[in-house]
Amino acid sequence: MSQKIKKIAPLGFPWETKDPFLFCVHHRDEYPSGNDDMGPNDSLAGRNIGQDFTIKDGWRMYHGTKVPGFPYHPHRGFETITISVEGFVDHTDSLGGAGRFTTGDVQWMTAGKGILHSEMFPLVNREADNPFEIFQIWLNLPKASKFVEPHFKMLWQEDIPAFEDVDEAGKKTKGKIVAGSYQNTQAPDPTPDSWAADPSNEVGVMTIEMEAGAEWTLPKATPGLNRTLYFYKGQKLQVEGTDVSPYHLIELDSSEEVNLKATGENASLLLLQGKPINEPVVQHGPFVMNTQAEIQETFQEYRRTQFGGWPWPETEQTHPREKGRFALHSDGREEQPG
Repeated sequence: MSQKIKKIAPLGFPWETKDPFLFCVHHRDEYPSGNDDMGPNDSLAGRNIGQDFTIKDGWRMYHGTKVPGFPYHPHRGFETITISVEGFVDHTDSLGGAGRFTTGDVQWMTAGKGILHSEMFPLVNREADNPFEIFQIWLNLPKASKFVEPHFKMLWQEDIPAFEDVDEAGKKTKGKIVAGSYQNTQAPDPTPDSWAADPSNEVGVMTIEMEAGAEWTLPKATPGLNRTLYFYKGQKLQVEGTDVSPYHLIELDSSEEVNLKATGENASLLLLQGKPINEPVVQHGPFVMNTQAEIQETFQEYRRTQFGGWPWPETEQTHPREKGRFALHSDGREEQPG
């Protein structure tokens, strides 16, 4: 195995990541048509409702009882990056923020000192199936930023730069640059207090699609970054001549360029990289701090304040079926893509 490869390992649930990331979750569900409540137009019998994480008939309800998804829950001390590959996500939060995003959009949320939010997956289509796929990436915040004001930002798919490289055989590799840069093309700015907001931290998040038979070279970056490729769909990937099976991660030496080849069929990849924060990490559920004492203080504050409480009528808040993509911010400003 090439010295450019540090580790190859199977993907679990959630996916293992390296500092400055905390973990990554990949959700793929083949939802049926939606009912009047935008839940599955199918029986929920036999499911552990409220804790439905086992795929049955191709899909899961997660913590939802009527609509799939994650009813309101707290976060503190880190960020979430939610990449929508297919399907709809409805966001609401304790600051009065809300939104709906879909295929190709990304939501970047800094939890900071504390926020409640919900992420529901409304099945908008009544007449056909509602296939759904997202990545949610947890990116840590350094101690100096653990108590910044909560904030979310939409990176609409129209604003996320794409690239297309063609190899000598005419085979294509395409990508979307969610964070960082590629070949002098820069991603949109992240949230202002993010570890990714400082270019010297070289945080990179990129989705990559390789045509069957395509060869592509991942350029080198600064030495000392943590850099991991996630091969989550395809038949086989060659990394510097080493065969890698699907649903495996490949940790790479960031100081070296790396040759990739998709063999058998198209290959789908996610790239995460960044300069490590190199601080102690103590995580308890949705709270990520530097010490156990800070975790205890967080629990006490959450019990006392509920991080501002929940201003919405439902714990599984969704938006009207006919509502398009939008973002409502805590200052009352509403935006639409474009």
